[in-house]
Amino acid sequence: MKKLQFDYFMEIRYTIPAKECHFTIKCMPYTTNRQKISDLKIELLPDNGYTRDNDSFGNQQIYGCVSKTHRDFSFHITGNADVGLSDFEQTECGGIFPVFRYPHGMNCAQDNLKAYFKSLESSLPQAGGYERGVALMHALYRDFHYEKNCTDMNTTAEEAWTLGKGVCQDYAHILIALCHLAGIPARYVTGMLIGEGYSHAWVEIYDGGCWYGLDPTNDLLVTDSHIRIGCGRDALDCMINRGVMLGGGTQTQSIRVNVSEILD
Repeated sequence: MKKLQFDYFMEIRYTIPAKECHFTIKCMPYTTNRQKISDLKIELLPDNGYTRDNDSFGNQQIYGCVSKTHRDFSFHITGNADVGLSDFEQTECGGIFPVFRYPHGMNCAQDNLKAYFKSLESSLPQAGGYERGVALMHALYRDFHYEKNCTDMNTTAEEAWTLGKGVCQDYAHILIALCHLAGIPARYVTGMLIGEGYSHAWVEIYDGGCWYGLDPTNDLLVTDSHIRIGCGRDALDCMINRGVMLGGGTQTQSIRVNVSEILD
């Protein structure tokens, strides 16, 4: 188990002032079976009131409206996380669990991914969703390559696999697609990883009443170095920020994430 400190900052700048902005933000980690969140602080600029609740997947979110003219919009979230309290997440989604059994949106496999799965199928363990999911993760890590700036937020699993390279979002979508082909319920997870940079994405697979985290980008099981933010069917369910604005012109977005271990 580790005690981690996290610092998540995102800023959006407009080329012309925005007169109004309706926003929904989903980057607040919350306490689960595997982690305990404490000392969570949220700062919005322009300083603005907001409502905090959960979305349909149980993820925490805040939403509101900035009704005064502004050129910048930012949010800053800090806190602590005790991580590694368990090796798995318990089933907490209840009635929506069936949606994680079937392809959806960006993780739908087509001809190329189906052919790849077929090439792996005979070598997979014959029983156990967990063992089969881990084997698929190892194969994907071997056969797919990490490269920045070759895909974007709209790239599907099939498109990324055909390209042969991508980032953590692509690894997660492809692994979910492969798991669904193998009959393993799987979901997309957003979170943070020890170090500096950006948010991270991985996969949780269901077996025996528990959700187990797999990080295909790094070919490892989710450990006490991962802070979980939220889950969904694909990346679009877990978008950190959504909004509608009046004015604003062209937007530029910057994100800074830092996670460090708190040592006694």
